[in-house]
Amino acid sequence: MILIIDDDRSIRVSLTLMLERNGYNVASADGPASAMQIVRTQDDIEAILMDMNFTLATDGAEGITLLKQIKLLKAEIPVILMTAWGSIDLAVQGMRFGAFDFITKPWDNAILLERIETAVKLHPIKNTQEKKTASTDSIAPYIIGQSKELKDILTTIKRVAQTNAPILITGESGTGKELIAQAIHDNSKRSDKAFVKVNLGGISASLFESEMFGHKAGSFTDAKSDRTGRFALAEGGTIFLDEIGELELASQVKLLRVLQDQTYEVLGDSKTRRADVRIVCATNANLQQMVADKTFREDLFYRINIMSVHLPALRERKEDIPLLVEYFINRFSEANGVEPIGYTASGIKYLQTLNFPGNIRELKNLVERTILMCQGEKLTDDDFKAAYSLTPTPSTANTSSLTTSDATPMGTLEDIEKATIEATIKKHQGNLSLVAKELGISRGALYRKIEKHGL
Repeated sequence: MILIIDDDRSIRVSLTLMLERNGYNVASADGPASAMQIVRTQDDIEAILMDMNFTLATDGAEGITLLKQIKLLKAEIPVILMTAWGSIDLAVQGMRFGAFDFITKPWDNAILLERIETAVKLHPIKNTQEKKTASTDSIAPYIIGQSKELKDILTTIKRVAQTNAPILITGESGTGKELIAQAIHDNSKRSDKAFVKVNLGGISASLFESEMFGHKAGSFTDAKSDRTGRFALAEGGTIFLDEIGELELASQVKLLRVLQDQTYEVLGDSKTRRADVRIVCATNANLQQMVADKTFREDLFYRINIMSVHLPALRERKEDIPLLVEYFINRFSEANGVEPIGYTASGIKYLQTLNFPGNIRELKNLVERTILMCQGEKLTDDDFKAAYSLTPTPSTANTSSLTTSDATPMGTLEDIEKATIEATIKKHQGNLSLVAKELGISRGALYRKIEKHGL
């Protein structure tokens, strides 16, 4: 059952008719008192669609109070807020207090139905049995491991993939965020459509609209021909926005509008186009801290974070290292047309003692480097040690505090990042354009990192 809470009778009637035509049972309430009576007495509420104001007041205080009461009584029920576009800040405040999603008035019926369907599919009570019985077999054969942490992630993927909910994938660099995004797409209803990958860290603010939405010939200097944007390429499928934390503030506003209304305009063309695209984002940044620092929009954070998946570092699931090593050996052998080499138990034991700040990507490179250097029939601990001693580390004068004499990386990724930026700034004598170019990031991203590290 869907519960509608709004003091406007015409809205309750129109929403009820629309939802019933689409197969939902509906109940409605004209204010907080009647709404709480239904919430207390009904156990089949799958989602709540509620306005934020119930009197002449427009500050949303009544809606926030009602939301808190609902969450206190039945925290598992997803609540979708309805608010005017000019009151997005109010909706964001509601998300802080546990709202599942928000939609702006006047709404698009197709978008609203999609949001409700997503909320219902992800309803914890509805999916309790599914969670217990979900099998992770063949969800993503290219994701290697048997650890509990990885199995939990695959179970989550199986549960959320069939919805259209935006998903935020977090985790350190090299943990496999792109593979998780691919698995979400492959297990979704959109799997027969395009999976478009976009590295936002490599797109400047001036080119963002052209890259993402496309442009018409002559729409700006050097636009000599039409260009198809990434959203158009991903139509009907999934768009993977990697390094979302590197996106400039001006571009964040433009992306938010697409996520909110599911529409966009091609540069040089006034025609509004609908974006039927599943959004999956990834970052190794702390977006909540960036929100607090005013470098990432809070409303965008809540819009992309309807569901989240956090990938553990490799050092947190070391039991997966043997399977990963075997996988990388076999893949290397196939690519180079040679017989797979073996490995010793002592070799695996040594690998499990390493910190792997570069995570799975670093392990892959280490395995391949060891194969190339190995003179014996199996990869031993000595082979891995010899190859690991050649692992690149930040070439800076003050990295002695980060490494030991045998070049084993020490400290956190934050320490290494700070040291690398410091060294590169010194190398280019403060020319930040050259620093950003060498590090492979935008100037805006460099500024944020300089501010983060207090440089």
